[in-house]
Amino acid sequence: MKTNKLFRKVAIVACALSFFTVQAHAQWNSEKLHFTVDWQMNAPLGTDFAEKISGWGMNFEAAYEVLPRWEVGVFANFHTNHKYVGRQTLALSPTESLTTDQQRSAYQLPFGVTTSYNLYEGSHVKPYVGMKLGTMFARNTTYYGDRGLYDEAWGFYVSPEVGLKIYPREDRRFGFHVAGFYNYATNHTQTLLGDIDGQSDVGFRLGILF
Repeated sequence: MKTNKLFRKVAIVACALSFFTVQAHAQWNSEKLHFTVDWQMNAPLGTDFAEKISGWGMNFEAAYEVLPRWEVGVFANFHTNHKYVGRQTLALSPTESLTTDQQRSAYQLPFGVTTSYNLYEGSHVKPYVGMKLGTMFARNTTYYGDRGLYDEAWGFYVSPEVGLKIYPREDRRFGFHVAGFYNYATNHTQTLLGDIDGQSDVGFRLGILF
């Protein structure tokens, strides 16, 4: 399946980045490695295809502190937005029309590298700014009647974010994560009523660190 191939690519990128990080830092310290698992909510911008706010998303990260306050790592996340459109007559061409309702679904799966800089090194809180860069797989689907129309595309992905890491204990082995983000991808897809050139969202994440 295509999704399995995508996750294999993420695993290859993660292994490669880990290898180069270890080579660059002979004194590997496992306490500098941490993982993040987030639930995420987003709101699409600049489109009416499936623009409803959605909480159907997750984010996964693995990062290593390469310099004081500076971390690099890998990420993968996914999100789905849905929209129902009531029955209406659609003009498909000058001589063709279609009367139907629609169930629209916009799925996105970005993955790549992530970096962040901690603005403050407190015992219990770390505010930070970060950036994610990579590629994104997108699939936009329209179900109408007993049929469906979908298109898939790949694009470049960029996502700046600001966030806060909260640690209940000073050893920082477990904590909580909250972040706000914006993302843009260059994917170009076709839908029942036209093309979507580029995809962007704003949203926030809430999760755990370990």
